[in-house]
Amino acid sequence: MSAEQDPVKVMKQEVGKAAAARVQSGMIVGLGTGSTTAYAIESLGDRLKSGDLKDIKGIPTSFQASVLAKQYGIPLTTLDEADRIDIAIDGADEVDPQHNLIKGGGAAHTQEKIVDCLAEQFIVVVDSSKLVDKLGSTFRVPVEVIPMAMTPVMRALEKLGGKPELRMGVKKAGPVVTDQGNLVIDVKFDTLDNPGELEKTLNNIPGVLENGLFVGVTDLVLVGEVVDGKPIVREA
Repeated sequence: MSAEQDPVKVMKQEVGKAAAARVQSGMIVGLGTGSTTAYAIESLGDRLKSGDLKDIKGIPTSFQASVLAKQYGIPLTTLDEADRIDIAIDGADEVDPQHNLIKGGGAAHTQEKIVDCLAEQFIVVVDSSKLVDKLGSTFRVPVEVIPMAMTPVMRALEKLGGKPELRMGVKKAGPVVTDQGNLVIDVKFDTLDNPGELEKTLNNIPGVLENGLFVGVTDLVLVGEVVDGKPIVREA
């Protein structure tokens, strides 16, 4: 590895490649969102270009994934047209020992959950900093909410013991707006003992579209690490 290459960037590239290597010709692939998944999309494009891979179609989980897929020459399809999703590759903000996740740092968790849950195999690509003993340790739970319901939803979240905060844009005046035209409330819970129950409870609040808890969905976690200055990929 040359001196100018960032080991962390190379590690993310290697994790993305490792996930993309599991895709076979003829597959329908769920294309996730985020920096590590972007390298998986790039690697799929490289494999198509070289002829190593043929006849795949991607189903993007966000506008970002759609743009990247087009950039790297991956044909796209939709859930209306596809009768299955063979494999989905996506990142995560936290992964616990049971492979439950918090996602939604990129505000794309609603479309991600639809695609990832439909996939025959869901592969999560992360670096080791995303591994936690307990969900909620470092990351808040993102909740996508219809704009008119923002205030009552925030009250309901407080009643559940959460500390809700409307996600504001960076380099943009006002709040973050999702691909669906909704808002994101990030919620800090002091204890997150039963993520499966909380996932259902949050989604039952009127006005909530989806939340970033992904429980019992993951099939495989590929973890990238930098050890002695060298990138490695392992299964968690």
